[in-house]
Amino acid sequence: MIRDPEGFQAFLNETRQWVKEVAIPAEERVEATDEIPEELVEEMRRRGFFGWSIPEQFGGTGLTTEELVLAAMELSQCATAFRARVGTNTGIGSEALVADGTQEQKAKYLPALARGDVTGCFALTEPDAGSDATALRASAVRDGDDYVLNGTKCFITNAPIAGLFTVMARTDADDLSAKGISAFVVEGDTPGLIVGKAYKKMGQAGSPVSEVYFQDCRVPAANLIGGVEGKGFVTAMKVLNKQRLHLSALCTGPAMRMRDEALAHALKRRQFGQPIADFQLVQAMIADIQTEIHAARALILETARKRDQGEDIKLEASMCKYFASEMCGRVADKAVQIFGGAGYVADYSCIERLYRDARLFRLYEGTSQIHQLNIAKLTLRAAS
Repeated sequence: MIRDPEGFQAFLNETRQWVKEVAIPAEERVEATDEIPEELVEEMRRRGFFGWSIPEQFGGTGLTTEELVLAAMELSQCATAFRARVGTNTGIGSEALVADGTQEQKAKYLPALARGDVTGCFALTEPDAGSDATALRASAVRDGDDYVLNGTKCFITNAPIAGLFTVMARTDADDLSAKGISAFVVEGDTPGLIVGKAYKKMGQAGSPVSEVYFQDCRVPAANLIGGVEGKGFVTAMKVLNKQRLHLSALCTGPAMRMRDEALAHALKRRQFGQPIADFQLVQAMIADIQTEIHAARALILETARKRDQGEDIKLEASMCKYFASEMCGRVADKAVQIFGGAGYVADYSCIERLYRDARLFRLYEGTSQIHQLNIAKLTLRAAS
């Protein structure tokens, strides 16, 4: 499902060049200031990065799934903050509208998301509802032509800079199942929507994450996504199935970067009178890294093509996210090992930062353990 192979390859080449010549040289600045310079954000807007998966009729690039994952593998070879800055618009911040929004909702919000004029985010997780998303307590009570939202969300990527929130809330207090949940699009300046202070995190500097509070937040009924109550969990699963595949590619790009950094170091670093790349135990780690990256890439591309053909990819998306995130963690660990002490000290290499950044991949969009359970459940269901 690459619609114009020659044109798309040129697009990938341009993205790769920007990552190497602009984004990577700015990584230390992003780490030091904990933000992406505005001039680089503006350049990402100009290059259309914010609209990759938004349909062309609403101002986006309208990439197919296969095109999206290949582009994501390129963009994610620089610091995680860069792809996270555009990633909510390209993924979870817009996908609920793309998948289930009314035509009016799409026309109102998607063009601004595609341009990057507004940053979107996805507010599902709560203090007591993460892996068990159906346990969410945030409420939305109908009051005339509005809904009144109350509750707390946590670990919301880009919330401190977001202008548009996709919010999952319970519209039926008597139905504690998934059927009682609805999805809303809430504008960032709505009274009663309060964004918490950005967290201090282990890694991923420049990618702000915080809590979000709803205190009698009055939202027009027209902002109920799809215009139907009780469909929010179904919408959320559509969003997450695509995002898990997207995130798998966003785990693979950093692994490619760490592979390239480790190879360059192994060829340059000398011990016992020869490059450490000549030592067989170092070569074994290089072989493992290369093999795991190729396996992840192949699985992701196969799944992306299935999605583009209209097939159900619930199982495959979960396998992709589980394998790619765990793979990236293993590659990060081996890259540090190849670098030795220089891989642990930030003054000597970028590997220390990339290692910290990669740790989160196994947690968000479903922990590895949740995906193991999901994979087993779907496999057993198919066999029964």
